[in-house]
Amino acid sequence: MSLHMTGAGALEDPICTYPGSRLPVRAPCARLEGRYLAFLGGSETFGRFVATPFPALLDRRLGQTCVNLGSINAGLDAVLGDAGAMRIAAAAALTVVQLPDAQNLTNGFYRVHPRRNDRFLAACAPLTELYPEVDFTEFHFTRHLLIALHRHCPGRFATLRTELQRIWVTRMHRLLRGLGGRGLLLWLHDGDDSPRSDAPLGSEPLLVSRTMVDRVLRQARGLVEVPVTAAGQLEGETRKMDFGPLQRPTAEHMLGPAMHARIADRLGDAIATLQ
Repeated sequence: MSLHMTGAGALEDPICTYPGSRLPVRAPCARLEGRYLAFLGGSETFGRFVATPFPALLDRRLGQTCVNLGSINAGLDAVLGDAGAMRIAAAAALTVVQLPDAQNLTNGFYRVHPRRNDRFLAACAPLTELYPEVDFTEFHFTRHLLIALHRHCPGRFATLRTELQRIWVTRMHRLLRGLGGRGLLLWLHDGDDSPRSDAPLGSEPLLVSRTMVDRVLRQARGLVEVPVTAAGQLEGETRKMDFGPLQRPTAEHMLGPAMHARIADRLGDAIATLQ
């Protein structure tokens, strides 16, 4: 697989799409023949800036076809809205589901982009009524939006947070039902899922609590928790990644090869017990 520079000094992401799907996922596309495992998730599952993401490592380790359906900045809406991707995931012997953020969901307060779910598209009437002093044309990303709204009024923000968390649980139930009980949850976190004063949305995945995970776990085969550290916090890790000069700040917040190897080890052990 080759990557090339664009005029903006960035490397293009290695993407492909499967027949019947519009979701841009990690290339190369796998051959969907016989028994295979599927992996649903966002930028971490996709393996942005990493030559061999954890689904590819597991393909080698397990000797089974591992279909990487990870898509950059994709969340629940992107997967549920793509019938082709859902068919592929539902036909897998087992589908690993990376737990997504809760803020990247279209809801009664705002709409997000249908595939790149971190993009804020528009505020709905209930949100403009809740925050009449806010100019929503200034926002392009959901994280920026929610941090700003929390700063404006933490009390009113609680209403929005409750709705996002409710919808996350509802749509996770829908996703897991669609997988026919063959979903294995993957929780990538920094080991601290409690909100912090300097991070009003809490730890990654944002706005997702252990109580929420416990509620959806009943429909899954199990849960694999992996504490992870961004590449920029590990000595020499970014030197093992592929990115253009202007992409360094983004790459430093992604997972490097060491974390992908850790995830593959944890998932490999869990999958072995389920097969």
